[in-house]
Amino acid sequence: MSDQAAQQPADHTGRAVGGGRYQLRSLLGRGGMASVHLAYDTVLDRQIAVKTMHGELGQEDSFRERFRREAQSVAKLTHPNIVSVFDTGEDILDGVPVPYIVMEFVDGRPLRDVLDEDIARHGAMPADKALKIIKDVCAALDMSHEMGLVHRDIKPGNVMLTKRGEVKVMDFGIARAMQSGVTSMTQTGMVVGTPQYLSPEQALGRGVDARSDLYSVGIMLFELLTGRLPFEADSPLAIAYAHVQEEPPTPSHFNSAVPPAVDGLVARMLRKNPNERFADAATLRTECERVSGSLTGTAPQITGAAPAASGAAVSQTVFPQYGAATPPPGAHVQSPYALGSPPPGAGAYGYPHPPTAVQQGVHTPPPYHLNPAAAPAVAGGGKGGGNRSMTLLVAAGVLALVLIAGTAMAYLLSGGSDDSPEAKGDTSGQSGGAEDVDDDPEPTDDDKQEREPRFKEGDPEKTIDPKECVNARDHYNEDEHPDAIVMPDFYDKHFASVKECIRQAKWIAESPDLYEDEVLKGKGMVVDQSPKKYEPFNPEEDKIQLTISTGNER
Repeated sequence: MSDQAAQQPADHTGRAVGGGRYQLRSLLGRGGMASVHLAYDTVLDRQIAVKTMHGELGQEDSFRERFRREAQSVAKLTHPNIVSVFDTGEDILDGVPVPYIVMEFVDGRPLRDVLDEDIARHGAMPADKALKIIKDVCAALDMSHEMGLVHRDIKPGNVMLTKRGEVKVMDFGIARAMQSGVTSMTQTGMVVGTPQYLSPEQALGRGVDARSDLYSVGIMLFELLTGRLPFEADSPLAIAYAHVQEEPPTPSHFNSAVPPAVDGLVARMLRKNPNERFADAATLRTECERVSGSLTGTAPQITGAAPAASGAAVSQTVFPQYGAATPPPGAHVQSPYALGSPPPGAGAYGYPHPPTAVQQGVHTPPPYHLNPAAAPAVAGGGKGGGNRSMTLLVAAGVLALVLIAGTAMAYLLSGGSDDSPEAKGDTSGQSGGAEDVDDDPEPTDDDKQEREPRFKEGDPEKTIDPKECVNARDHYNEDEHPDAIVMPDFYDKHFASVKECIRQAKWIAESPDLYEDEVLKGKGMVVDQSPKKYEPFNPEEDKIQLTISTGNER
């Protein structure tokens, strides 16, 4: 057996767990820790979904404990917008322990697929439709937060829509108990989640609470409204830095149909300081209902503009009661996440803490509370403030990079989130899943001298269905792009399947292909394409250029 085959998780399709009660039928999806199967409950005569941990992980006590905690956490939650857990246990398959969770089967589609369809038709999701989905997600989170559970990985891949349009939030597997007594697996400093949707406090490895989930919901709402993420970069480290230091643009900059009220709603959800966000999911849901009542059902109007200024000013205009205190003329405003000297009475990153902690020099803020706090502290000016402020800003930038780099490394060494399958490319109608984060930081020169350069084989099972090319949808903007279709997403798909997809559609590919040294996706995997995914493509005039990984470390 080759090393690649040995590393592939076993596909238990056709087997049974639970003493033969749950028969595993088709594979719905596969993630970093587990696989999800459509299954049949022979006792209750119903379809269910069964999540089984990969065999090699089942031999690790820590992973089995994490898996068990997932079942216990979600079993406490009973809500129409949350995927239910029916049973859990552990079986022996092929001589190794295989923990499993029996869940409700959701007959529908992941929100990721629904969004991709709306992007193909309109460029983004209509605002009224997006807010309706967000309201239901908030209802699910309100229930989980009430039970003391923070999801910590909200994203389109973890939200399902049934055929009747009902929203189901799933994969609470990395949910964390907010009360005391949690195990070391969920201690502060362990970064868990998907980089594109991490809250700033998660990116810094700090403690999280309900407001961290609401930040992730804000990122998801931005993506629904614009068809893109507010922060995009080439590595998890760069994305984490953006969450901590950069202000997001307004959705209306990319979709002119988004009204100011929605801009303000998103901007407040994406405040860096948790104290400035909505206090809880119920409050956010109420605000979504109020804002959605003013919408007229206007279709998205994608502008194609480049990133612009942040939405912080819009948020303060729409929600002035939650804006930052106005500093006196000449005063330097301390960024909530700046790492310079905090102002008197404020903790690290500008969060207030008790005077006793300041006197003792403690710079780790206390756990957040669900009640809204006062406006962020303002650092006073004083004599010589200009030079001192510049020095602090330089020091803050250096310290921020060091802290984020260390956090990203801890995240990668810990194996990332409790990832299950996501809808992007390898799932269809599953009831549990999340996207894997497998990016590694660039090795230093010293690292390369101490070891041989790494090499990784690609996964030939990561394929694209030729129908994605043959039946590609017409581009939504036929006025500007007549006869154009929507370019499929070839990223992280094996080049052989991509070439077959192109061939069956009778499209033209540039020859030769481009090759790039990278060890994240592996040899033979597509790592770039032109035109980009979802861009207009005219088969009669345009050619496709693929960039394929060599599997070699740079």
